[in-house]
Amino acid sequence: MNLSSFTSFFKKTPNNLIVPDTILVKKLKNLSSQSHLLVYKDVKIYHHTLAYNIKLMLVDKLRGLYLFETKEWTYDELKNAQIKKATKQNRGENTLAYEKTHDLIRQKFNEVTHNDGVPIFNFLLMENLNADEYEHLNKSFQELLPREKVIFSDASEADIFKKLQAVSEEDEELPPIDSILGTLLIQYTILDQKNKPHFCNKEQIAFIDSDLTNSYELRGVSSSGKSKILLLKSLLEVLNKTAEKIIILKPTTLACDIFKQDLLNLIEHAIIEFNLEAIEIITPLMLINRHLKKLGKEKISQIEINPRILKKNYHFADIILCDDADILDKEFIGYLKHLQVKRRLVLVKQEESIEENQLQINYRQKRQSFNFYKTNPHAKALHIIERLSVNESKNIFVVCNESSREKLTEDLHSFIRQTPQRIESSVHLINQDFSNISFCEYEDINSLKVDHIILMDLCSVSENLLEYAINLSNYSADILYEEECLKIQNLRSKYEQSSKE
Repeated sequence: MNLSSFTSFFKKTPNNLIVPDTILVKKLKNLSSQSHLLVYKDVKIYHHTLAYNIKLMLVDKLRGLYLFETKEWTYDELKNAQIKKATKQNRGENTLAYEKTHDLIRQKFNEVTHNDGVPIFNFLLMENLNADEYEHLNKSFQELLPREKVIFSDASEADIFKKLQAVSEEDEELPPIDSILGTLLIQYTILDQKNKPHFCNKEQIAFIDSDLTNSYELRGVSSSGKSKILLLKSLLEVLNKTAEKIIILKPTTLACDIFKQDLLNLIEHAIIEFNLEAIEIITPLMLINRHLKKLGKEKISQIEINPRILKKNYHFADIILCDDADILDKEFIGYLKHLQVKRRLVLVKQEESIEENQLQINYRQKRQSFNFYKTNPHAKALHIIERLSVNESKNIFVVCNESSREKLTEDLHSFIRQTPQRIESSVHLINQDFSNISFCEYEDINSLKVDHIILMDLCSVSENLLEYAINLSNYSADILYEEECLKIQNLRSKYEQSSKE
């Protein structure tokens, strides 16, 4: 009898091997679509330096984790078999090794959440054995795997659901799904500003799992998590050894520092040993100057594509991911495509209307408000800042030009006796303070994390940049202007309605 398929959950399989769903797996997936159950097939748990493959896992927010092993043995193969349970020391072919799987999952929970996590239940999917045939098997098999732990080939979806629910009573005290999955599957976990885990949706997971083509465009609506999943995609490419070097482009030095901090937070949460040199986060200007240095040319201080750097390519990275590509110069995007013509390039763009299979879900908090004021911007800004200060609001950003900043700074010192900070995108994160009231210009706003934002001096700003700015705030965005124009009308029609909703 061939029992070679009796392996642990963690046997390594080729990354490019796609195994079709069996009938029972299809039934489980269909069952999950009609209930609160979540099914994950062929996923990995990364921990320290290792990656553990889980063939099939189901998550029940009211009961815990279900782990499944699929076997194709027939009755004729099993009727004379002697099967025994594996121990940590004994993992032979004729065994079912569940204990080590449990220990690994509990270890991950303990190191991340400092508790044992959730209950874990085991099931065996018998694709070629029906319930009647099971009754005629050797008692050693029935003792090891009681009938209630086996899902037979002739089981209906109702039978399966009933068997799953019978393992335990509902427990309302279990951690939320985001915490459970955000602990185990860090490659699909977004951390918010307070480092709280949020599990990715199907759109985001599809991108993270995708095989990138030479030139790929990731398009998403505002606040859809585009930037966050760039980090996850980079992390997974390195962990799976499908890329040795990745460059992520962010428009400013400050944005790079913020993104680097996000990467460090993610790695710390994941509890993995990771080569930080594999992912480099730099500005477009740094990339160009690196190219110029290779050519023996002098550095430049502003982005400019000299035809000379298009004549010779260098291998800077296996993958370049360019965030906020829609606010960068078209000549630079053309340079990137030329540079990565034989390698992988991802351009991230924000679009209001998104085609299928891109990021269509907006995660903006419902409590966020958008307020448009046609008034004296200077006086209104003072009023709003004073009101927010009285309410002890923190992290207030005023985006305006230098002239408005100078006038407001003087008046603010008189009104609330505070001297606002000046945020500059060319200055490193460690040298800046975001805790109270800050001023910045539109070119400095990339990747900022803001509770309240006040936008002024809109006339000279592109609609794309205004759209980006208005979506930075967690709680309120106040748009101040003296004269109507088409871009303000467009923003009002879109965001005033969302505030009402």
